[in-house]
Amino acid sequence: MAGPKQQPLPPDVAGREDAAEVLRAFVVDGGLSIAFMRAFDEPDMWGLLLVDNRASCRARAYCAGKRLHRG
Repeated sequence: MAGPKQQPLPPDVAGREDAAEVLRAFVVDGGLSIAFMRAFDEPDMWGLLLVDNRASCRARAYCAGKRLHRG
């Protein structure tokens, strides 16, 4: 269960024994604090994960704030 300022687990992750959290990011004093675990054999996967995930999250947040639907 998520705390008051934490994101809930994605529905496809809840209850899965094979799922592993690999990244946590927090805003502290206006800066970003990140912790991560090695999870990929190729380091370029981290770049792909961060770029794709941030873009997707921003799009969802923007749409939710504007009450739009992503196409």
